[in-house]
Amino acid sequence: MKNNNFGAFIAQKRKEQQWTLRQLANLLDISAPYLSDVEKGRRHPFDIEKLKRLTQILKLNKEEETIMMDLAGQERSEVPPDLPEYILENEVVRVALRTARDQGVGEAEWKKFLKSLKEDS
Repeated sequence: MKNNNFGAFIAQKRKEQQWTLRQLANLLDISAPYLSDVEKGRRHPFDIEKLKRLTQILKLNKEEETIMMDLAGQERSEVPPDLPEYILENEVVRVALRTARDQGVGEAEWKKFLKSLKEDS
């Protein structure tokens, strides 16, 4: 499953669950035309609360939820919506991100760091 935009991802997942556009819109408490616009990329992705509801309604696994959040952030040119609260609540995370930025930490270093985190858990 390779979707490069939020709307296509949501449309695919909606169809996999056999929800009509109108049914999913009702569950999200939005209009069907609004949902259609989101799926077609004419409107921005939803806020974090609707994204959390979508995760439940569409029965997304953790990987799919991460993809959805990343796509939502990319379309808004923002940090994925599931991360700001975590960043804001953890000073050490903010310090780490700034330090990495200021020291020019690249992808290879981040991959090494993630590997060590996963090995420790």
